[in-house]
Amino acid sequence: MAAGLQNVFDVPELKRKLGFTLLIVIVYRIGGHITVPGIDVSRLMEWFSTQQNTVFGLLDMFVGGGLQRATVFALGIMPYISASIIFQLLPPVFPYFEKLQKEGEEGRKKITQYTRYCTVVLAFIQSVGIATWLQSLGAVTLDNTWIFRVTTIVTLTTGAMVVMWLGEQITERGIGNGMSLLIFFSIIDRFPGAVFQSIEMLRNDVIGIIPMLLVVVVMVAVVAGVIVMTLGTRKIPIQIPKRMVGRKVMGGQQTHLPLRINSAGVMPIIFAQSIIVVPATLSSFLAPGSWLENIAGYFQPNTNSYAFLYVLMIVFFTYFYTAVIFNPVDLAENFKRQGGFIPGIRPGARTAEYIDKVLTRITLPGSIFLAAIAVLPIYMYRWLNVPFYFGGTSLLIVVGVALDTIQQMESHLLMRHYEGFMKKSKVPGRRAM
Repeated sequence: MAAGLQNVFDVPELKRKLGFTLLIVIVYRIGGHITVPGIDVSRLMEWFSTQQNTVFGLLDMFVGGGLQRATVFALGIMPYISASIIFQLLPPVFPYFEKLQKEGEEGRKKITQYTRYCTVVLAFIQSVGIATWLQSLGAVTLDNTWIFRVTTIVTLTTGAMVVMWLGEQITERGIGNGMSLLIFFSIIDRFPGAVFQSIEMLRNDVIGIIPMLLVVVVMVAVVAGVIVMTLGTRKIPIQIPKRMVGRKVMGGQQTHLPLRINSAGVMPIIFAQSIIVVPATLSSFLAPGSWLENIAGYFQPNTNSYAFLYVLMIVFFTYFYTAVIFNPVDLAENFKRQGGFIPGIRPGARTAEYIDKVLTRITLPGSIFLAAIAVLPIYMYRWLNVPFYFGGTSLLIVVGVALDTIQQMESHLLMRHYEGFMKKSKVPGRRAM
């Protein structure tokens, strides 16, 4: 492990990517502490102290506490994620977007541009809702209502655009997925404060020693489970026959296709979280007691209906995102062109059906695991009255993103014949690194 870390600084490209990512993260965290003008932060934080187990507490976790401080980056990356979900759902419904998907790089550029426009619209709508909500709380120090609304809407919408740009820069020029990394650093930014707050609660007998020990045990179990589910794979044997290329004999080897149990990573939880906060955001536009506010009541994290809907969304988005990033038909065609085949399975359509069948089966336990981890904080808070941010969702995202980032760094090292972070893998079904 130590040798692997040393090798990181011996690869100029990897060192440059890590330095650029760190610079972007610093800019992101600085923006996460600049408050929107005209806000009484003390009043807002006092209100948030009672909202750890609500939608607002969940959303604040994903933006690193930016919402309770009403910072310029209070919306975080969530509008961009919501827009991405929309344009991933559109191709099967609208032929125009399906055509763009098949146009290659140019089509993807157009979809990315449309996603950015949609992000602006969503950020504007959420900014209007947040401005109205802040006024209803009495957390505004400006006397002129319209000046405050315009200033807040412009500031928050612009902040969301900057966060979107920062995430794209990390993806293109840094290391790892920009969206996931920004959420990763937003979550770990709150961990030190959460630890100190838990210690204070333990000292004041708000939390007993046994519940706190149980929380620690659950956290360790969740981390271990996330690592196993992230690294676990199902190997499908692939036979590549020998063929003549000029005077040389090529091929003639056995390999395998590794299918990950959790191919979607942490994205299903992020997608589900982006969708499930929409009713609460929209209800802020209407007067108290409106029909939309009544519907939003079913989406409160302290209700069983929320847990049920959340589980369904996560299972759906796990299958959906896996289908987006993994196409068995294209994979089967590539095998057929190379002369490869799965022993006992005919090339072409039968191979695609077999891969899809295996992927569907192994994705089910992965989706159930994600759903169980996501709803764990709800019942931990209900039964043990422990801080919500010690729940499985935050740990899942932190551990999952950390593993993905380490694997990307590992691939950079191995491509340049450096020793990786791990010499041998102890996880069944995964080759040694």
